[in-house]
Amino acid sequence: MSDALVVTATALVTVALLMTATALWSRRVGRVAVVDITWGPAFVVVALVSAFVGLVLGAGDDLRRWLVPALTALWGLRLAWHIRGRAGSGEEDPRYAELLGDGGFRVAVRKVFLVQGVAVWLISLPVQASGVTEVWSWWLVGLGVLVWALGMVFEVVGDAQLAAYRAEPRDARPPVMDRGLWAWTRHPNYFGDACVWWGLWIAGALASGWLPGLLTVVAPLAMTHFIRNVTGARLLERTMSQRPGWDAYAARTAYFFPRPPRRRVG
Repeated sequence: MSDALVVTATALVTVALLMTATALWSRRVGRVAVVDITWGPAFVVVALVSAFVGLVLGAGDDLRRWLVPALTALWGLRLAWHIRGRAGSGEEDPRYAELLGDGGFRVAVRKVFLVQGVAVWLISLPVQASGVTEVWSWWLVGLGVLVWALGMVFEVVGDAQLAAYRAEPRDARPPVMDRGLWAWTRHPNYFGDACVWWGLWIAGALASGWLPGLLTVVAPLAMTHFIRNVTGARLLERTMSQRPGWDAYAARTAYFFPRPPRRRVG
């Protein structure tokens, strides 16, 4: 069995254990949304396990072996900290309530924990590859770090700007957040997420050669598709579009990929 198959199989077992533990936690607290807290750290654990497997097998490059997990940890742990309060207390997230309907724990396992477990394993393929493959191009590693850094800036700054907006009195703020990065894209945090995973793919897989890059490009493609078109931005806009002033904001602001805002109408 090749080094890549060993690390991939180990990652799959790791994800299965993490999602099983999360499902049991969910059942105890009565909230499926706790899976959102596990989402980021799950990638961190997979990254560390992949690095240790590569170390044991004597495969890969020592510098990148720990660089990619470090980048993954900065992203994943920040995300978990950011959403900890929203996902870990209060009533069930309306998205999960609608998805589960009247189904019980078995439905949650099938529709949430199994699906998210597969997603973590699939999207983490470039991170897995970084633990056991040799670096073919260090300038691609550097490019990947730059793309990752761009994504982190959009996520961190976008979330901070939104938090500042929400802290203002309701009668003193516009009905729709349209300042800072939110004037350039309606979803700076989701755009940042996509950049993070394209950066990790470039640094963790493409930098090892075209074959590892092609075999794992499904990871950033899947992440971008889901956060842009399925579970992220598209789903959020169903609610946001009901706010006063949304239509004018949407007309002048890019949906996902940033661009300068169009001139205000009226």
